[in-house]
This record gives sequence, C-alpha cells and structure tokens, in this order.
Amino acid sequence: MRDTWKAFSVMIYLPTRRRFLKTTAWAGAGLGLGDFSFLSRLPSVSAQEAKLGPKAVRFRPDIEPLVQLLEGSPRARLLEEVASRLRRGLSYRELLTALLLAGVRNINPQPVGFKFHSVLVVNSAHLASVSSPDSDRWLPIFWALDYFKSAQAEDAREGDWTMAQVEEAKVPPADKAKAAFVEAMDNWDGAAADAAVTGLARTAGAHELFEIFCRYGVRDFREIGHKAIYVANSWRTLQAIGWQHAEPVLRSLAAALLDRSGDSNPAKADLEADRPWRRNQSASGKIRRDWQDGKPSAAATTDLLETLRHASADEASDKVVELLNRGVAPQSVWDGLLCAAGELLVRRPGLVSLHALTCSNAIHFAYETSANDETRRLLLLQNAAFLPMFRGNPQRLKEIRLDELQPAETVKDGAPGLDEIFADVSHSRMSAARKVLAYVKANPAPEEFIKAARRLVFLKGNNSHDYKFSSAVLEDYAHVSAAWRGRFLAASVFNLRGSGDKDNELVKRTRAALGTG
Repeated sequence: MRDTWKAFSVMIYLPTRRRFLKTTAWAGAGLGLGDFSFLSRLPSVSAQEAKLGPKAVRFRPDIEPLVQLLEGSPRARLLEEVASRLRRGLSYRELLTALLLAGVRNINPQPVGFKFHSVLVVNSAHLASVSSPDSDRWLPIFWALDYFKSAQAEDAREGDWTMAQVEEAKVPPADKAKAAFVEAMDNWDGAAADAAVTGLARTAGAHELFEIFCRYGVRDFREIGHKAIYVANSWRTLQAIGWQHAEPVLRSLAAALLDRSGDSNPAKADLEADRPWRRNQSASGKIRRDWQDGKPSAAATTDLLETLRHASADEASDKVVELLNRGVAPQSVWDGLLCAAGELLVRRPGLVSLHALTCSNAIHFAYETSANDETRRLLLLQNAAFLPMFRGNPQRLKEIRLDELQPAETVKDGAPGLDEIFADVSHSRMSAARKVLAYVKANPAPEEFIKAARRLVFLKGNNSHDYKFSSAVLEDYAHVSAAWRGRFLAASVFNLRGSGDKDNELVKRTRAALGTG
C-alpha cells in the first residue's frame, strides 16, 4: 500500500518535463543553461553584501595594489590571479572598485563607446550580479575583468592613453570650483574642465554632483546616448563602492561629456546634435507647474507612441509638453517613451536601436534620481527628442507596431514554455516575441523569464552590449505600467540571447581558472 501511494503521489505532484520547463528557468536540458557549480570554489557573495550602499563599505586602507594587479596582469593569467585573491579574502566590492578605477585610468573616454565600453559596462555587470542567485554572482564581474584586459590592449595599440596627473596649481578653490566647472563645460574647454572637476570632486556632495552631471549627459546627441549612460552608470557604481573614489571617475566622465566627435566647438556653432537641448530649455518652461499631478492615461501612451513613429525631434518634445499640460501623468509619458524605444528595436534590430533602450534607461534613472524640477522636465523632453534621432527616416523601418503585436496561439495545455521561447530567440525573434506575450499573459510576474534571460547572457553573451542591454531592459520592465509590460518584454527578445546561441569562452576559462577544468 505504501508503494502504491508513493507512486500515486509522484504521478500527481511531480511535474512532467514539459510543465517543468514552463515553470522554471533552471532547466539545463531545455534552455542550455549549463552547470555553474564550479563557482562554489569561490567565496559566496550574498545579495545583501552586493547591494549595501557606500556607508556600509569597508575597504583595505589602499586599493592601489589591486588596481595595479588588474592593470599589469596578462589577460591569460588575470582570472587565476583574481580567483587566488578572492580565496584569500578579497571582497566583491574591492574587486568592483579596482575594476572601475583601472578602466578610467587606462581607457581613453573619447570616443565614449567602442573600447570604452569596458568602463560603461562595469555598472551593468554589477547590476547583473546583484540580480543573480548567489551561485552565479561572480560570473558578470569575471566577464568584465576579461573585457577590461581586451580593451586595455586595444587602447595600447591606439596610442596607450593613460589618465594624466592632476595639475594641482590649476585646481580652483572650493568656493569657485562649481562655477569654474560650469563655465568650462559650457565652453567645451577640456583642460579647464579637468582642473575644475578635480576641485569639485574633492568638495561637493554626491547628489550635488549628480544634479550637475546629469544635465550635461543629455545636452547633446553625440555618441548615441553613451554620455547619458556614462553619467548614470558611473554615479550608480560610485554609490556602491564609495565616493572616496570619485575623483578619477569624474575626471574621466567630464572628458567623455566633452567628446565632440570631430565637430567644431559646439559653443560657437549651431549643430544638429545640440539643437534639442537649446530648444527644450525654453520648452520645459511651458509645462504646467503641477505637471507631476496628472492622471494615468493608456490612450495618451498610445498617442505618444504613434507620434514617435514619424515625428521630428522638436515635434516629439512638443507632444510631451502637450500631454503633460493636458493633465497626463508622467508615468504614461514614460510608458510611451520606453515602449517606443522597444518598438524601434523590433522594427530595426541592431546597435543603434538597442541604444535607444539603454539611453532611455539612463535618462529614466536620472529622472528618478534628480530632485530638481526643471532638470526632470528637461530629461523628459530630451528623451523624447532623442528617440526620433535614433529612429531616423521612418520609411526605412519595418512596418511593425508594438501595440498591435498579437500573442502566439496557445496550445491546449497552456502558454508557451521558456524552452520554446528561448529556442525561438536564436532563430525567429518575432515568433519568440509573440510567445512572450502569451507567456506574460499566463504569468503576470514573469520572474523565471527574467532569470533565464539573464543567465543566458552569462553563458552566451560575447560583447558589452549583451550586458548593457539586458541589465537596462530587465530593469525597465518594472518601470513600465502593468498594461504595457508584456509588450515591452516582448520587444526585448530582439537583442537577448537564445538557448541555441553559441556558448562564450568565459565559463570555460573561469572553470579552468578555478582549477575545475
């Protein structure tokens, strides 16, 4: 009788393989997620340790030897060297700190892209770590370490840029540093900005610095949004590692924000990349004073989404002003902006479109973080203006509307499973997107999808955009209203990794570095 009851219990309570694949993201056979048990040879990093703010950070007295280790170790040996030190007590935060500092000291911030992604991606890797199970937490950081060495080698081939020593005699006193920095940035004067930001970094508070930098991060469209991304990512990483490390980071950031992409001095010219900022400083003043008290409106979101399909930069900004003055809630405007960026990726998959999402993520973070009403209005208008600039000629895009995308037809035993979705990501992204809509309808809190998407990046991601994009879009999923989340997540599969993609070499190398392969 006991054996009969046991068999009956198994039949009732153990899921079939198909049901199992639908309810868990950790099905290695169905999703090709691999075995990361080799990471158990490293010290565990709890979510709490990875998330604590700067007040809780305790460092060894001098981080410099670790920075020099990252700078000087050959790429082929770095993971082994770091693993050895982790086993001897090196902390997650110390390693994250050294990684950021090594990047800003050794990688030229002009242009703000290409090899400089090794700096931009540090916060994205950190966000991926924080959001991961304890068992996976080291992999994104190990990937970023290896990528730094690749970028460092590329920088050496291109002239071997290194951050110069501060010219102390030119650093303004505390009471003049802010004015000197603003003047230098407005005049696009790199030498003056470097001296001024050094004084500012030594005397100003973190939030005061952010309020200054986040405006300069969106004042021009050069480098397809990387300036706004660097502002957000550097500030967020400094919040994690501690502001005692701010000076070299802010010097690098100031130089990045002054990148002109070969243009003449924008302070003395009328260039397309600068026009939205100049216009929106006036336009933002036309928004009603109680603009943050508006009411949610799905119709307004759809209206904005339609406008962004064909509008110019000026028309896009004007539409936001109109909606806010009609009493539409800023959240409904953000729904339109974020979904428009997602739709652009569906209509034209590729690097430019994915940056519409990562840039919008950075601007949304700045909007959520700023305490200045004028700055927040400007951020909304600049994000709206940037999207048509990302889009370009609408006639060159596929005729697809995110709000009209239909979910896949479901089979009789339920919605598509994660195995089906991520298999399709590798060979038919539109099919995957339609299956995501059906999946989210059946799973309104699709945490397993998000976990699986992130882990597939760890296993199969092979460039910085895999980390930057996935960290941004999986974060912004929660920033979109519930009615739009399924469509936003469906758009994400146009740049996520699928289960049929080729594995990267990092897992193999990390396993070998830990002495398990």
